[in-house]
Amino acid sequence: MEVEDFARLRETMDRIAASLERLAPPPASVPDFAAADCFVFEPPAGLVPVKTVNRVPIELLKGVDRSRDTLLDNTARFARGLPANNALLWGARGMGKSSLVKAAHAAVNASLPNGTNPLKLIEIHREDIDDLPRLMGFVRAAPYAFLLFCDDLSFDMGDSSYKSLKAALEGGVEGRPANVLFYATSNRRHLLPRDMIENERSTAINPAEAVEEKVSLSDRFGLWLGFHRCSQEDYLAMIDAYLSAYGIDADPEATRHEALEWATTRGSRSGRVAFQFVQDLAGRLGRTLAAPAA
Repeated sequence: MEVEDFARLRETMDRIAASLERLAPPPASVPDFAAADCFVFEPPAGLVPVKTVNRVPIELLKGVDRSRDTLLDNTARFARGLPANNALLWGARGMGKSSLVKAAHAAVNASLPNGTNPLKLIEIHREDIDDLPRLMGFVRAAPYAFLLFCDDLSFDMGDSSYKSLKAALEGGVEGRPANVLFYATSNRRHLLPRDMIENERSTAINPAEAVEEKVSLSDRFGLWLGFHRCSQEDYLAMIDAYLSAYGIDADPEATRHEALEWATTRGSRSGRVAFQFVQDLAGRLGRTLAAPAA
């Protein structure tokens, strides 16, 4: 090959390389973890800081005392660099599962000694679970402890992304980073619909193995916290706590009667129903609901 041919070939290769560089996505920059204590994950590598988190003080969460104390202790140990477990908060809807995670995060940070790096909370959406390993790669070397939080986590029939979560939580050669803990809330104890598990049991060649493979995801959570429908007394205590926190003065007997009627029309008693009643009562009284002190 002549010298001129080599020169033309080199020029062509340089142009191809330049074109590929322009087409390639820009390298992901390291997030500024000091920008906030809470972030929302935006794949493939984005973290959006949340300056004001939608949460309530942990003192307002009534009827879940045991779960509250257990999760608070687990979170506090993790923030101090001690061993702690991934947590699955499962059970009845509206009983404060996601509120407890956010409230525990705030309470633990408020209790840390001055000069201690705060615990960071990162919310990851259910549909972004496949990008969880990439997120863990970003936070692995950061000088902070991270709570990765997925609200309303569940998987439907034919959805195999739960396998990615299993690998990210405990599998792989690197394993879960020591500075990462995963909290999830779900209405399902095993994160999968019962009919999906029953279908595997009835149709698989080896039913036991098929079912074990499905339910083993929940085994990755060392801490299971169950939330159940609250009693009438707990429901009324929730309402009293909200009224006190928001400074709403209302007739106790009339409020009790209206609150019970409200729960009856909704067909359930829960923290969410209690707060919705307080919102309605405040509106009828011409009151606004300023955020209670965290």
